[in-house]
Amino acid sequence: MASNSISYSSTTCSWTAKQNKLFETALAVYDRDSADRWQLIARAVGGGKSAEEVKRHYELLLEDVRHIESGYIPSPNYRR
Repeated sequence: MASNSISYSSTTCSWTAKQNKLFETALAVYDRDSADRWQLIARAVGGGKSAEEVKRHYELLLEDVRHIESGYIPSPNYRR
């Protein structure tokens, strides 16, 4: 990944672990067909997150997934 690009992982510092978990859960609850999806997810996440912030967080997540799937970011080497 280019050094000047912004990644999902670099923006998580403004999102707590709890907010990220609430975000993931809300994504499963409110699918693409949900009216006012981003507002509903923002409400579920709490912490004063706006619909715009939630939508941007999602877009950055998708960008990171694309980088991982295309091989730009190596898979982690977990030790057992």
